[in-house]
Parts: sequence; C-alpha cells; structure tokens
Amino acid sequence: MRRLVVKVLKNETILVVASVLALVSCFIVPPDREYAGYIHASTISQLICLMIVVCGFQRIGVFRIIGSRLLEHVGSLRGLVVTLVALTYFSAMLITNDVALVTFVPFAVAVLLMADMGERTVLVVTLMTIGANVGSMLTPIGNAHNLYLKALTGMPAGEMMGIMAPYSVCAVVLLLIVIYFAFPKLPVSELNNLETGVLAPERSKHQPDEIRITGYGAGYGGWRTVVYALLFVVCLLAVSDFIPLWVMCVVVVATFLFTDRRVFRYVDWGLPLTFCMFFIFIGNMKRVPEFYQLAQSLVSGHPLEVAVVSSQVISNVPTTLLLSGFCDQWRPLIIGTNLGGMGTLIASMASLISYKNVVRQYPDRKGRYLGVYTAVNVLFLIVLVGLSWIIE
Repeated sequence: MRRLVVKVLKNETILVVASVLALVSCFIVPPDREYAGYIHASTISQLICLMIVVCGFQRIGVFRIIGSRLLEHVGSLRGLVVTLVALTYFSAMLITNDVALVTFVPFAVAVLLMADMGERTVLVVTLMTIGANVGSMLTPIGNAHNLYLKALTGMPAGEMMGIMAPYSVCAVVLLLIVIYFAFPKLPVSELNNLETGVLAPERSKHQPDEIRITGYGAGYGGWRTVVYALLFVVCLLAVSDFIPLWVMCVVVVATFLFTDRRVFRYVDWGLPLTFCMFFIFIGNMKRVPEFYQLAQSLVSGHPLEVAVVSSQVISNVPTTLLLSGFCDQWRPLIIGTNLGGMGTLIASMASLISYKNVVRQYPDRKGRYLGVYTAVNVLFLIVLVGLSWIIE
C-alpha cells in the first residue's frame, strides 16, 4: 500500500495537489447544483479524444518510423541535430509536446549512441525539448492549456496561431543559431537500417506495441494509419466547431473498440482528471468574494508576467487553469502561459519526460542536464519575454 501511495505521489503529483485543493474548497463552498456547471465539458471531451487518437498512432509506431526514414538521409552531426529538433517542433503542433517528447527523445538517445555521439545527448535533448514546447505553442491542439483556452474563449484557431506565431518563429531562429555554433558539420556514423536497429528488437526480446499489433514489416502501421488519420481529422473538425462534440466522441470511441481496445489502458487519464479537480477548485473559490477580489487584483495588472512567473513554480497547465478563473485578458494570458513553459524543469511538465529519459540512460549526468537545460531555457525565456514587451 505504501509503495502504491509513493508511486501515485511521484507520478501524479499535480493531480494529487489539485484533488486536495478541490476537496478543501468543497468544505468552504458545500456541494450544490452550481457544481454541475464547473466542469468545462467541451475541453475534457476534446482532450480525451485527441489523446486516444494520438495514443493509437503511438502504438502502431508511425511517428518513430517516419523519424527513422528521415534520419537515414542525414550525413552530418549538424544535420542530425536539426532533424531531431525539427521532429519534436513540427510533431508537437499536432500530437502535443508530451507525446512528441515521449516518442522522439528515447529514439534520439538511441540514434546518438548508434552515431557515436552519446556525449552530446544532454544538449541535443535540451534543444529537442525546447523545440517541442515552442512548436506546441503555435496551435490550439499543441498542448492541453491551449486547447482549454480556445474552448473557453471561443477564439478562432487562426487568431490564436497569429498571437503565438512571432514567438514560435523567433524561437526557431534561436534554435538554429544555437545548433550552428554548438554542433560542427562533422560526418556521422552510418544511419541506415534505423527502423530495424532502433525500432525493432530481436524476436526473442520484448516487442513494442507497433510490432505486436501490426507485425514486422508493416510499413507505416498498415490500414490503421489511414483509419487513425481520419479520426484525427474528425477531432480537428470538432475542435474547429464544424461537427458536434458528441459525434467526435462516438466515432472515436466506437472505432477504437474495434481496432485497438487496449489503447484505453495507455491513455494518460490523470490529465483530464487534473483539469476536473482544478475546475472544481476554481469554481468554488470564485464564489468566495474576498478570494476572488484578491486573485483578480493580483492577476489583472500584469497577466503575462504573472503567468510566466507562476509557471516556473507550478507549471503552465495549472497556471492556465488557475489564472483563467480570475482574468479575462486572454491575449497576454495565452502568451504568458506558453512562454512560461520555458525556464525551470517543471515550468512545462512535458520537460520531465526528457529529463527522465536522459537520466535513465546516463545516471551520472543529472547535474549536468539540469545545468544545461536551465541555462538554455532561461536564455530563450529572456529573449521571448523581451520580444513580448516590444510587440505587445
């Protein structure tokens, strides 16, 4: 029992904190009929359906296979790093920063070992993590808090992308500058047969989902890839308000019951539950006049800066959920919570994925990774916040 409690506290820290806050708030504002209006159902349904579809893609190995095919055409260290960072940057726009890092960071660690470049893992993974975070900020479906803010404000996708485009593009320029000076144009070891060397283990070893589901030599996931791509389009149509949310939910759930029902076991259910707990806490505290006035006065003056600073301590998703309850200045809030994903290791919880993967492979590099990650992230944060002061 003790091990289970420790495991839950370690893996779902934010969910536990959110649950405690929600429970305490229930004693301040006893449950009543108004509780039914706390939960933002459209956000939760969109989030869950997108998570299910992306998890389905992960389980048939589409993203890693595409990555391996791209890397087979790379001939230099600089080209290798640019490709790895580009994979997380562009994929995060569609499959979220969390999934991009879960998919490509272990892949990158293995590829760097194959290329005899293991000593460069710390900086490469740091840049990949930044790439995922600044790529995800560009689209409404790139991360959970953007999806929530779009649903909450009803802002058109194009408008939200227009707000974040200057920052995302500026970050790309910074990434390319860092890569140019940090990585020489050295030739790398042969990267052919990555698909079998990195993705497909020996038949006697544990088989990843994509091989168990589709079999060896299934190309890009077989017929499931087409089906899941169509489901992804359905999700995009629902997020853009072209089709009702209930249609999306029915189509996605029904399809996976027939194609891969085990996918429901691998979805990170802690994230939507965390949202629900914060919704309850915020809904209750908004009904306490003294707390509401205090929170509103703290946030209303400088929402962008408050969001950035708060994200460094409690991460940008909880920051978004908390501040959105006491602020209606959506543009600075969108910018602040997205830029706030850079800085400390916990500013974006997705960044912990990268840290855990590096430390698992190189236990002696914990301090080095934290130092490099923090230094590079703070540099990017300073530049992008400075840009916000110029153009906002």
